[in-house]
Amino acid sequence: MPKLPFYQVDAFASKPFEGNQACVMPLDDFLSDETLQAIAAENNVAETAYIVRTGEDSWNLRWFTPAVEVPLCGHATLGSAHVLFNELGFAGEAIHFDTVKSGRLVVRKLADGRLEMDFPCGQVTEIPVTDDVAAALGARPVQAWGGMFYAARFETPDEVKALKPDLKALKDLGVPGEGWDRGNFGCFAAGGEGVDVTSRFFAPGSGIDEDPATGSWHTMLARVMSERFGKNELRCYQAFPGRGAFVDTQLEGARVKLIGRAVTVIEGRFSL
Repeated sequence: MPKLPFYQVDAFASKPFEGNQACVMPLDDFLSDETLQAIAAENNVAETAYIVRTGEDSWNLRWFTPAVEVPLCGHATLGSAHVLFNELGFAGEAIHFDTVKSGRLVVRKLADGRLEMDFPCGQVTEIPVTDDVAAALGARPVQAWGGMFYAARFETPDEVKALKPDLKALKDLGVPGEGWDRGNFGCFAAGGEGVDVTSRFFAPGSGIDEDPATGSWHTMLARVMSERFGKNELRCYQAFPGRGAFVDTQLEGARVKLIGRAVTVIEGRFSL
């Protein structure tokens, strides 16, 4: 019976039980898509990342939720780099991940131990807030944008923290963008305790009711906050109940740097 290496990491976290859970599985070659999807469903965390080494400092990278393969995932990229740097002994300056739909992603370890990821950052367009979206969210945003996801701005962090959306209704709403289906909503407000912005991310369109820490969402949030408030560097807090995550962003033209920490919580073997 084949046994595959397996790591579970809390990403955008400084200790266990924070941030978002990712499973990282280094492979010699990618298995069939059906097997990769079945393993991700069995792992049953937000994303499972599969990495295959292609060079001295380069790996191919794919991400699967329990339901679908996704075109970009920040926390599982952070988790993958954490495993390579801290568990598998990679001693180089930077890790290069080649992906199917998001190109090359570069991750560097900073002097303080945090990991800095260089990601693409797409454009956003302001859109009207419709009655069906407001009803599904359970509160009316004051402003909205379309891009990779649907971004909904509220006046205060307390409004964001109090949201109790109708996830079944939300799944079929929003915008399809950049390889993503509808039903992916980032809700945010400027401010918060010691941060520039507070947000939550609901993703029933990707098979996840609410995601605890979402790097891909923060690439869009960085763009929206720059256009709305003129801030290119952000201290962000994703307010998932019971966990929470801090993400630092630096917008640089068409790219954005996402900075955070990760910790390994499980190491083992997955038996096929």
